[in-house]
Amino acid sequence: MKYDEYLAKGREDKDDLTIWLKRLKKKNPRKLDDVFQKHHNTVFESIDCLKCANCCKTTSPIFRDVDVKRIAKKMRMPIIKFEQEYLRKDNDDDLVLQSTPCPFLYEDNSCGIYEVRPQACREYPHTDQRKVVQVLELAQRNLDICPAVCQIVADVKEELG
Repeated sequence: MKYDEYLAKGREDKDDLTIWLKRLKKKNPRKLDDVFQKHHNTVFESIDCLKCANCCKTTSPIFRDVDVKRIAKKMRMPIIKFEQEYLRKDNDDDLVLQSTPCPFLYEDNSCGIYEVRPQACREYPHTDQRKVVQVLELAQRNLDICPAVCQIVADVKEELG
């Protein structure tokens, strides 16, 4: 299946998957972590983020202070200048990119700051972390963004029912 087909399927099934994801909070958290981890690993054996980069094209990660310092240092730029040039505060008072697509995204979908990218980028799409129950709402939102999340959630639903 092509990546846009994964997204279309995820969007088509979003209402059903959203309801199902809300019910998952009642499941055994350890088992849930294990099942998500297994399907995350399986899906990412066949999905190449460099062929998609939809997350980088459509959303912004949250930049923590440590991320800003690390990236500004790598770019040999004062922190304040980096923030003024690239970041803004969102409605939750988080630092995010001023615009999308990400200004560090190259035409070939590679990342110009990959080795110093924000923690949110490192962890994306968050489907392989412990205590996945805490990020199920994020997984639901990512059904519109990430083809891998669409497949992971569908596979987890198929296994757990």
